[in-house]
Amino acid sequence: MELIDDYQHQGQRKKLLQEIREMGIASEAVLEAMNRVPRHYFLSSAFDRFAYQNQAFQIGAGQTISKPFTVARQTELLNCARGAKVLEIGTGSGYQCAVLCAMGYKVHSIERQKELFDKARPLLKAMGWRPELYYGDGYKGKEVFAPFDGIIVTCGAPEVPESLLGQLAIGGTLVIPVGDGEGQRMFTFTRMTENEFTRQEHGEFAFVPMLASRAPKAMR
Repeated sequence: MELIDDYQHQGQRKKLLQEIREMGIASEAVLEAMNRVPRHYFLSSAFDRFAYQNQAFQIGAGQTISKPFTVARQTELLNCARGAKVLEIGTGSGYQCAVLCAMGYKVHSIERQKELFDKARPLLKAMGWRPELYYGDGYKGKEVFAPFDGIIVTCGAPEVPESLLGQLAIGGTLVIPVGDGEGQRMFTFTRMTENEFTRQEHGEFAFVPMLASRAPKAMR
């Protein structure tokens, strides 16, 4: 697999990162991680010249690659230390997964669409990242590897799955967009004790929806 990241791509990436910095992304660690991940690798060559615009694009199987600002914001909200064990729900193209790897996290990522799983796995390997990837229903989480220091959900959930909250470590944070319509509200849930969580809201975002019929028991 030939991966080319030339000076033009690098220049476009730096311009994009300056744009999202001006939009409110304050974490230099997040911006540096995103600078290490060429976004055009995750898009069809037909979209190559648009790869560094702050836009979402179709990637197949009815899914999208999120806007760079959204990727940056979710990663920033995760707020984990380097070396943290992080679970991603929805590998998709693999872009968010690569950014998490570039943050120095030990990443576990689940994808339910076989078409996307089969594309993301070899690409991430070719880029030198080594996340643990799984094909299956991410809304059940990955209890065998729990607890996680952070969990990030990359599709819109009608409700917050209890299974994911239960797999957080004490002090760990779940980042999840919640809403039934075309837009969702971004929330973080931080586990304070075995049975206590704090919740914060972080504005409106747009994600493809989860398939509610396959979601486990959930809480509002």
